This record gives sequence, structure tokens and C-alpha cells, in this order.
Amino acid sequence: MNPPGAESSSPTSLRFGYGTNGLADLRLDDALGLLADLGYDGVGLTLDHMHLDPLAPDLAARTRRVAHRLDALGLGVTVETGARYVLDPRRKHGPSLLDPDPDDRARRVDLLVRAVRVAADLGAHAVHCFSGIVPDGTDEDTAWKRLTETLTPVLDAAGTAGVPLAVEPEPGHLLATLADFHHLRRTLGDPEPLGLTLDLGHCQCLEPLPPADCVRDAAPWLRHVQIEDMRRGVHEHLPFGDGEMDFPPVLAALAATGYQGLTVVELPRHSHAGPHFATRSLPFLRHAAAQAAATAVPPSTPSVPVSSHGDPSAAAEGSSTP
Repeated sequence: MNPPGAESSSPTSLRFGYGTNGLADLRLDDALGLLADLGYDGVGLTLDHMHLDPLAPDLAARTRRVAHRLDALGLGVTVETGARYVLDPRRKHGPSLLDPDPDDRARRVDLLVRAVRVAADLGAHAVHCFSGIVPDGTDEDTAWKRLTETLTPVLDAAGTAGVPLAVEPEPGHLLATLADFHHLRRTLGDPEPLGLTLDLGHCQCLEPLPPADCVRDAAPWLRHVQIEDMRRGVHEHLPFGDGEMDFPPVLAALAATGYQGLTVVELPRHSHAGPHFATRSLPFLRHAAAQAAATAVPPSTPSVPVSSHGDPSAAAEGSSTP
């Protein structure tokens, strides 16, 4: 497998996965078997109470069993940490890295460090995370200070484990855009374990450049990719064909970067019909990749990374895995 950034030009080299947050009504073993049977290359595994609970006893032993299952099925994996209520049954995605209470921030840090260990034991190609929404009464300077402080021990753990930490720009969060990711990267001194989760629908939703240009600009930092359809200015994850995304150019741009991690379908609000959408999504993506390959041209010189904020009105829902 080539590392992120290795040269490649064929969209068919992309590896597609499906997120378990879109299969929440299935047992994890059944979800993995379904994805293997459908022909997916891997899975975006969200650590949650129903799928490899990161807070339940015997985590290491349970992780080993999942690792053996993934290996038997030939599935790659990335570890995602966007579970809605895994830490607090009353606060969606709470507590976050930005919470005023230092003990609450420490709980989120502990979850992310656990996720890094799980990812290392699974042989995952990255651990995904996000900043969280700025709490009421907290100014942005304070929020950024909290984010850099709380991410430092997680990055240390990621560096020790050899697993990249892929931070996702999330509409409505402190870190909402590619420009915000670059701000974080520069503030932290560009640490080697820090990478980017690029949600392609979010690019459609609020970035100032088209999604294919976002991919090219983000290429040096890509460690994880999520994909779904979306409309401009509306943060709503949609099945393919229900939004406004033009997929062949986006997939062509992604393949041209040489990215070899998973590109994971992210449809958490369609979990009630997860097997149906998992069955539909892979043929759609393969067809779009074939269209991209049929019209592929040599990649141009990458442009300067995005440095301006997107449209703030796009942060309609403001939470990961809405």
C-alpha cells in the first residue's frame, strides 16, 4: 500500500468503506460481514456502546477479536470518534475538547487516547476526531487555547502508536473549515502525527472552493476521507444522488493525490435503512470512479491551501454525525 501522497492517477485505485454509524441497528459482526459481502474495501468504525464500546471492560481483548474478524474478511479500517452519546447520555457529542470544565475535557482526551490504542491494535490507517462547538460564554481565543492544549497529549499518543490523528473540519464547530485546520496546524507547530479528515460533503456545503479543488489543496495532509451527497449551505448528509455534488471530478482529484486510505460513506441519519443504503452506495461510487477514469487528465500543479473561511451560514446543524 502506498502512503498518503504517493503518486497515482487512476480513480479505480480508491478504496471505499462504509461507516458503522450508518449501521447502528446491526451488531458489529453482522455489519462487518455485510460490508465484506457487498464488496467494500473497509469500514469506518465509530467507537460506540453498540460497536466496540471504548468504555466497557476488556477493551483490549474485544479489540483483538475485531481485528481478527477484519483480517478474516479482508477489510481495512479507520477509527472514528463521533459517537453521539458515548460519554454523556444527555449531551450530544459531549463533553468536547472545548468544555469549560477541565475534568470534562479530560474525559474527551481519554476517549481519544483510547481510540488511538484501539486503532493501533486494529492496524487502522487513522483516528478521526473533531473540535466541538464553542460553548456558550467562551470566546474564540479561549476555545483555540483549549483545543491546542487538549490535542497535545492525543498527538503524543498518536506519534508513539504510529497512527495519524485526522482532525475533521465540521460545520458549526470551532474548527469548521480547511482554513481552520491550517490555523490549528500552524499553532501546534505542524506536528507530524496531525493530519486531516476531509468530508467531501462539507466541502460542497461551505468551502469557498469547489470540492475537487479542496481535495487538491488538502492533499498533503489527507489521512481520512468521508463521502456523501450534500447541498450548498445545508449541513445534511444525503444519499448519493439526493444532493448537488458532481462526483466524478471529486473522485478523479482524490485519486490523483495518491491517497490510499479509505473513502468512507457517512450516512448516520440513514441508519434505520443502513443495509439498503450500503447496498446502493458502492455501485454508485464505482460508477462515478469509472466515469472519472474515462475522462482523466494529468493532474495540474496543486494550488495554495485554502486560507479563507467558508460561508458561516452553512453551519446550519453544527455537529458531527448529525
